[in-house]
Amino acid sequence: MDGLNVFVKLNYFWSTIQYMNTKKLNLNLLVTLETLLVEQNVTRAAERLHLSQPAVSTQLSRLRELFDDPLLIPMQHGMMPTAKALELLDPLRHALDQVRATLSEHRHFDPMKAQLTVAIACTDYLQTIVIQPLAVTLRKRAPGVRIALRHLDPSQLEAQMASGEVDLALMTPEHGPSSLRSRHLFDERYVLIGRQRHPGLRRGLSVEQYARLEHVIVSLRGGDFTTPVDDGLTALGYRRNVAFSAASFLVVPEIVTRSNFVALVPERLVRDRHETLKIVECPFPVPGFAVSMLWHERNHGHSGQRWMREVVMELASELQPEQWSS
Repeated sequence: MDGLNVFVKLNYFWSTIQYMNTKKLNLNLLVTLETLLVEQNVTRAAERLHLSQPAVSTQLSRLRELFDDPLLIPMQHGMMPTAKALELLDPLRHALDQVRATLSEHRHFDPMKAQLTVAIACTDYLQTIVIQPLAVTLRKRAPGVRIALRHLDPSQLEAQMASGEVDLALMTPEHGPSSLRSRHLFDERYVLIGRQRHPGLRRGLSVEQYARLEHVIVSLRGGDFTTPVDDGLTALGYRRNVAFSAASFLVVPEIVTRSNFVALVPERLVRDRHETLKIVECPFPVPGFAVSMLWHERNHGHSGQRWMREVVMELASELQPEQWSS
């Protein structure tokens, strides 16, 4: 059957369904009709459907009522399809094949063949350490899967996920809505960085020496020159010299490599920068943070989304910071 004939017959089938009382229609009835039209025998149809013969006969009665046609006329040996039944057979089989293919694809996600767009919300830091390697991995393992990056707004996240605007969020879990599903990815900590051969940055730095250095800090809302780190220093009786306030962690490594500034940054951000940066421990305890993956219940059972979450988990497990000398 050529494509045009299939299209015409499918249109005929769906237009027929459209004017029926669909409250009385279910997929099982259509599967029974398909089997009856192929077998043209109630007993053999019942065997294929794993139903009793009376159950199939009851369903045939319902189908006759729904289509307002006998559909199958009893003969001496088996049953003969009516003209309307013959018109329904091909489009019915194609429609059911589409349903079967959709269900099969949903259960058995094939990343090499799939066409899927996943909207991910996260900070620029996580875009760098998670999304960049994810994009490279997808080109190799799932070329038809695309990533749409979204700005992370915790206050809007639940609504964005409910509407489908965001599929996945990477963030600190305590800032996420409790109604969302979550999975822990990794724990991050802060390290102190400066350029190689920095005159004041060395192993065993004291808190006083640390405070006297020129610091770059990150103010996510912009313009602030203090962070919770400064509260901790104040409790110890020190005040650090903050010379630069950046709006993103991404620019900080480049700034310190070209100056005598130092900065506290997430360790994984500089995991491959050992040749250009000197990385040491902070001389006093600085709390780190957890990173989790969050998603809405509406995406929980989707095979493609589930596959994507597993890939993110796999990449996160490989993001252990490399060894560095302090």
